[in-house]
Amino acid sequence: MKIKQYLLLALWLPLTAGAQKVVPSATYVDENNNMVDSESDFTAQAPLDVSFRANPKDLGEHTAAFEWHFRKEGDAKDLLVRYEEDTQYTFKESGTFLVILKAKLTDIALELDSAVIKVTISESRLVMPNAFSPNDDLKNDIYGAKGVCDPNSTEHYRSIVEFHGYIFNRWGQKLFEWTDVSKGWDGKYNGTPVKEGVYFVRVIAKGADGREYNIKKDINLLRSYTEGTGTSSNP
Repeated sequence: MKIKQYLLLALWLPLTAGAQKVVPSATYVDENNNMVDSESDFTAQAPLDVSFRANPKDLGEHTAAFEWHFRKEGDAKDLLVRYEEDTQYTFKESGTFLVILKAKLTDIALELDSAVIKVTISESRLVMPNAFSPNDDLKNDIYGAKGVCDPNSTEHYRSIVEFHGYIFNRWGQKLFEWTDVSKGWDGKYNGTPVKEGVYFVRVIAKGADGREYNIKKDINLLRSYTEGTGTSSNP
């Protein structure tokens, strides 16, 4: 009788394993501020907050246990292991990471096929422009890292995990400072537009790849400049 039961169980388990599975997905905000929900490998920039979901399928009345393994590609050792159906992780370093989901039906001790999402965090990039034109034409009105005014720019900043920027006038007076690389200066001091002219920017930043940025440069504030024509509205 026991032999017959074991044979029936052996025939049933493969069918169970084939029907039940996990389909992990990742939800994050990309560099253009779009919400992305992906079940495939993807590339993004740091710092990147990602919500991972196991999405178990056809479990029926079975109970399951989950393991999320976070590992840098090429390494045998995990960076972190989480034991929950859905989890969250913040990527702060550049490189390629493997997010491995393992699942097991605990009531019948059956391991399901594992699944992997590969996350590539790009190397850092930070370029500060030489000029801007805060004249409320909705074009280049904010001074900040390249890509702030034009999210589709090919020189969009990437993977900047620390940032501190300062704007000074020619006498060394600090007019503005900011710590969010996605923001910038609107050309005002205490709410009042400053005059056209040359100002000075200082940026201290760090990339997810460990690169350190120490940028010092002049910037031209061209309030009367008309974007697209390359001309000034001044007589």
